[in-house]
Amino acid sequence: MDYERTKQDLELRGQAHLLEYYGELSEEERQQLFADIGCTNFAAVKNLDAGSKKLGKITPVNAVSSEDIKRRYSQFESVGLDFLAQGKVAAVLLAGGQGSRLGFKGPKGMFDIGVTRKLSIFEQQMNNISDVTAKTGRYFHLFIMTSRTNNDETVKFFEDNNYFGYPSDMVHFYIQDVAPTCDYNGKVFLDQKHRVSLAPNGNGGWYSSLVNSGLARVLERDNIEWLNVYSVDNVLQRICDPVFIGATVIKGAHSGAKVVKKVCAEEKVGVLCNEDGKPTIVEYFEMPEDLKNKTKKGELVYRYGVILNYLFNVHDLNLTLSGKLPYHLANKAIPHMENGVRVTPSEPCGYKPETLVVDMVKMMGSCLAYEVEREKEFAPVKNAVGCDSVETARELLRKNGVVL
Repeated sequence: MDYERTKQDLELRGQAHLLEYYGELSEEERQQLFADIGCTNFAAVKNLDAGSKKLGKITPVNAVSSEDIKRRYSQFESVGLDFLAQGKVAAVLLAGGQGSRLGFKGPKGMFDIGVTRKLSIFEQQMNNISDVTAKTGRYFHLFIMTSRTNNDETVKFFEDNNYFGYPSDMVHFYIQDVAPTCDYNGKVFLDQKHRVSLAPNGNGGWYSSLVNSGLARVLERDNIEWLNVYSVDNVLQRICDPVFIGATVIKGAHSGAKVVKKVCAEEKVGVLCNEDGKPTIVEYFEMPEDLKNKTKKGELVYRYGVILNYLFNVHDLNLTLSGKLPYHLANKAIPHMENGVRVTPSEPCGYKPETLVVDMVKMMGSCLAYEVEREKEFAPVKNAVGCDSVETARELLRKNGVVL
């Protein structure tokens, strides 16, 4: 990359400070800096008001209730099993997170949830997958999105564990794309004198990252029509659930979201609603108090919390690649270079721009709210102790017959 041309381009963008330490760098470090600048999406920090959100008219959704599902279980399952048997469905695991909040150094999926035996979160979720493949007699493609930080460890963990009995040629790893971090004025941070501060671009980047990795060829080659996206947090995830697939297909929705009834108005989960007639997910901190607490016949009106288990139609997903997904600005304490020294702030000092899967739901145009039983499908491992912790997840695993 040419220095003068790069400098001119950065000056036009108001980011010339990224070359502040250029004269101090070795040739190898200069090439690394140029490489970082070359893959930096400066559009992510162009409009710092992009993350502000004014809600439109919010109305409740009609869900396929757990009672509806029990009544039409066989019908839904039959259609879903047929789609799986034809290879029309694949899964995407969002596994870029680290286990730091659990006091664990390494990818969160490697955390040992077992008590008397070793049982990683990854293994437990792969065991859940085997329940489905046993019914269909066929494996589905599994795409695993990692991060720059944890990719090598994650891949090696799967290799060392023989992919937990899953065919290795059906498991595809890819690294999530990144976005630059910046200060409150939109100036991109340097993480080191020769490295731009880049962070994963939010869970809304899972599909564009998959496409950018070249793995879309697998979708096209095998005529995959649906992708079931789920997070590594939940050890009770039902992956490529044929009943969920069948219900979404039969209802003619372009996407589906597994939901649970909120235990209380204050529960910190996003709520599936309609906004101006389109499906949307309103985060718990964005929901107006009057709507959050609104009840009818003793039940919350806005009661369906999402558990990050979605089904998306691949054709419609391609519409999200147009660059229209908005960036949300997460206010964070970001390590960065300051006056020639790398500082690690204890308080928020800038933004990490993130795209969110909730915006993808809105772009689909229709989303089936599919209610599942909390104790059977929602055991998040977010904290070391307390709510949604290792212990609460273990207790729910025990209730579901998992030997720990």
